Amino acid sequence: MLEKSEKLFKRAQKFIPGGVNSPARAFNSVGGTPVFVEKAKGSILTDVDGREYVDFVGSWGPMIMGHAWEPVVKAVQETAAKSTSFGAPTEIEVKMAELVRDMVPGVDKIRMVNSGTEATMSAIRVARGYTGKDKIIKFEGNYHGHGDSFLIKAGSGALTLGSPSSPGVTRGTARDTLIADFNDLNSVKQLLDKHDNEVAAIILEPVAGNMGCIPPKKGFLQGLRELCDAREIVLIFDEVMTGFRVAEGGAQERYGVTADLVTYGKIIGAGMPVGAFGGKREVMSVVSPDGPVYQAGTLSGNPLAMAAGYALLTELHENPHHYDDLEKKAAYLQAELLELLNRHQVAHHVNRVGSMSSIFFTEQKVTDFNSADTTDKELFKAFFHEMLKRGVYLPPSPFESWFLATTHTKELLDKTIKAADQSIEAALDKRANG
Repeated sequence: MLEKSEKLFKRAQKFIPGGVNSPARAFNSVGGTPVFVEKAKGSILTDVDGREYVDFVGSWGPMIMGHAWEPVVKAVQETAAKSTSFGAPTEIEVKMAELVRDMVPGVDKIRMVNSGTEATMSAIRVARGYTGKDKIIKFEGNYHGHGDSFLIKAGSGALTLGSPSSPGVTRGTARDTLIADFNDLNSVKQLLDKHDNEVAAIILEPVAGNMGCIPPKKGFLQGLRELCDAREIVLIFDEVMTGFRVAEGGAQERYGVTADLVTYGKIIGAGMPVGAFGGKREVMSVVSPDGPVYQAGTLSGNPLAMAAGYALLTELHENPHHYDDLEKKAAYLQAELLELLNRHQVAHHVNRVGSMSSIFFTEQKVTDFNSADTTDKELFKAFFHEMLKRGVYLPPSPFESWFLATTHTKELLDKTIKAADQSIEAALDKRANG
């Protein structure tokens, strides 16, 4: 029983919409009461009832070195003693910009902001200002935060405009957003042919993470790069999830394709509330005060976030063996999950890129939104709660990635595999018995 979590959730619902400050935490996809967390260390979460869980959410990606990693904690404490915010330039912002430039291909200049959503909103504005064009192309199933331009659902076909997927988004905004199919270059070409010389940018998660982990097909990213070059379109990689995780230089390094702009979220601050957008010098030259495209924020480049992020990224830059370690652990977990799912004769696909992965309970190979949507949602729901009972905390949705940290030891991975074996069996028994 999650007695304290249940009591807190009831209190929260009186004063916070849905009882949570972000819908993904509400357990709407899986049902039940959200787990209220008290603390975390390494890859172990402890809830307010004192129960411990092996954590595969990792604050949705940034905890590559695990929770409460000592160098980050120390950096934040030492910085906070000097003040939490100045609203003025600091040296650590310069050091962060130089470090990102050294780590990421194609990032000549970078602007710090306050969230991944702010980063993607700003990148779209910059692309429009740079090209003088209005429309953007995004991909069904990709999530780029809650900016109006991104809360658009697919229309009735590849050649239709999108329509608002949230009240409050105007139809005018929706008309400037075109929806393509992930991993389908032809759907992009059709949109470009119909809206010739109107598209300012193509934005995508180079590895989809918000409809589950879905890698790009061979040639897909390169094909987008070629289309953008041929039509003077800004290519934007949303690396809020993949940045500094799937490789030191993110998806750009892993797949050998350089975007014009790249966006980041909390990874830039080791889990602190922060984001950034950066890219090629000529594109970033339009950003105020160098150029006419306005973007500002009192807390942009916040010293706490910069100090935390600098500690984490320096470690990853100076010790790239962490990526080999994460790759091996993630491959081990994937192989063991595949073995047990085969043994239980469950329809499945386990997608993985580096230390991101997802289980889909479907016979189809998952390459886009439509194939991801064939997953057995009720089976995932039962599996999620069985895993929770056994002390494993997964993303509470069938359409999210799992994230590994360097602190996921073999012992913790084996505990997870054992729990998964028992949880699948229990979930199947429940379904069989109604």
